[in-house]
This record gives sequence, structure tokens and C-alpha cells, in this order.
Amino acid sequence: MTNALKNIVLCAGLVVFAASCGEDKTKQPTDTLSSGTIDISVDETYRPIVEQQMRVFDSSFPEAHVNVHYKPEAECIKDFLNDKAKLILVTRELTTDEKKMLEDKKVVPTSLAVAKDAVAVIFNNASGDTVLSESQLKGILTGVYKKKYTVVFDNQGSSTLRYVTDSLIPGQKLGANVFAAKGNDSVIKYVANNPDAIGFVGVSYVSDYNDPEGLAFIKDVKVAAIVHDSLLKEYKPYQAYIAPDWYPLTRNLYFIHRETYPGLATGVANFLAKERGQLIFKQARLFPLRSNIIFRQAQVNNSK
Repeated sequence: MTNALKNIVLCAGLVVFAASCGEDKTKQPTDTLSSGTIDISVDETYRPIVEQQMRVFDSSFPEAHVNVHYKPEAECIKDFLNDKAKLILVTRELTTDEKKMLEDKKVVPTSLAVAKDAVAVIFNNASGDTVLSESQLKGILTGVYKKKYTVVFDNQGSSTLRYVTDSLIPGQKLGANVFAAKGNDSVIKYVANNPDAIGFVGVSYVSDYNDPEGLAFIKDVKVAAIVHDSLLKEYKPYQAYIAPDWYPLTRNLYFIHRETYPGLATGVANFLAKERGQLIFKQARLFPLRSNIIFRQAQVNNSK
């Protein structure tokens, strides 16, 4: 009886010890789908859109505190890899090497494309050019086009610069005529004030939100039509042309998060992918990828 009693006491002690060790080493999540505090990093190109998204999210979930850091896309990726951001909003998936880096840290990222964006090409209003082919864009970017344009992007680490160079001139160098400004607004201002300038910005920055049909652009600059090489037709960055990739310069916007439990990063991701978040993307002239939208043919009156 004595030995049996000792064994019972010993087992009980081991159970208590194991439980206490688990409590010391296991950090329990302090956030839920609708509460807690997290940091996220967002491609600064989408600041106006995400600010609107967060206003609606915050009003819906007052116990949630999402600290949003707006940065160039390259910095957002770094934040995610270094565990400084639970969720990021960027225009590309993680590379194989980046996924391997996270795998070594026992992190399995979750990603989803929630909207499709377009890169708008803008001219000064005094420019005679209104249509460009993809080959002409390549010549302008590399500095060999017959007309010498000053090319302006938002900044050196931006998703727009990366996308345009990867898509149009992969492996080639940008010309000496290419410069970086300080954000999309600065690109628009520079082009508006310089007749020989051409700029690349997110379409939401040049859309006129006073137009209920979503077909008007701001008057400060001229938005170019781009010829689709395969379709041999020119298109402007309207939602109906962004959706099927008829407008050539389209890209996806992804969320990527690192949660393995139903936490606040998952809650933000769910919001962006569901009805209210998708509606905000639509109103910002992006094409929402997680909602059903039907386009109907209509006659456009060009006489106005």
C-alpha cells in the first residue's frame, strides 16, 4: 500500500509539473476575430482604400485595434518575414525563398487575392499623346523612345515600379529618364506641371468619384489608353476592362497572414474578402475578386 501511494503521489506531481511547464512556455493568443491588438503593413499605394476599409472595420468591431503601417511593398514583405506584421497587403505572392524562410521558422502563410488593380499611365494635359502600345511603353521606360519623356514613379521600392519593370522590361535596365517621387499624389502633381512627363500610378488615384458610372478620371492629368498586344485594341483602366485583363497593366492585391488560429489578422482578412470589404474595393475602382459582378454591354456616347 505504501509503494502504491508513493506512485500515485509521484504521478500527480509529474502532471502538475508538466502543466506548469506548459503554462510557462506556451504563449496563449490574446486576440480573437473581432478583438485584440495587432500590427499590419500595407502597400502605401493603397492607403486611401485601406483607410476607408479600416474605418468601417473599426466601427463594426470596437474592441479590435489594428495598427496599420503604410510602406513601400518591399518593406511590407520584410515586416512579414521578420514577424513585425501579422498581416500584409501587397501586389504579389511570396517567393519560394521567402516561403522557405518562413517554413524554417515553422510559419505557414495564408494568402488570397481579394481585388484586381490597374496601373494607370498619365500624361500632362498638353501632351498630344493619348494612346500607347506596350512596345512604346517599353521604349519610354528604357529611354530609347523617339520622344524623350521624363518618367515618374511613386518611389524606388514601390509595387508599381516592380510590377511595371517585371511585366514590361524583365531583365532590362530603366533609362536615365526614370525618377522617383514621394507617393502617387506627387506623381500626379509632377505630371500636371510638366508637359514632357509621364507617370505611373494606381488607378484609384486618378478616378473621379463624383461620377456614379465610374467612367470619369480627374481633370488634372490625361489618362492614356493602352493597346493590348494580342487583342490589337486600346483600352483605358475601367473596371470592365480590368476584370478580364483587356487593359494590359493589371495586377492582383493579396492579403497574406501568418495566423494558425482564429485571431484578429484572420478577422481583417475575412472582412476584406466578404461583402462590405469587397464593396469598398469596388467603390475605389478596383475590381473585387470575391464577389459576383455582372457586366452588361452599353453604348458609350463619345460626342460629349
